[in-house]
Amino acid sequence: MFASLLKSTLLLSMPGGSEWLLVLLAFLLFFGGKKIPELMRGVGRGIREFNDAKNNVKTEIEEGMKEKDSKES
Repeated sequence: MFASLLKSTLLLSMPGGSEWLLVLLAFLLFFGGKKIPELMRGVGRGIREFNDAKNNVKTEIEEGMKEKDSKES
């Protein structure tokens, strides 16, 4: 109910094909052709660092659980 009220009030929805084309065109005009690869490299590095941190936290939690199990036995 809240989502439909929000959509109808604020006219929020996912963009369609022509809207994505306009967004890409504005993105290209705003950043230029030479800056986009640099920007995407930065995004890729950020995603890689996030995944590395996520994996580190996951392994630390798993190691902690193994330590807990071995102490109880």
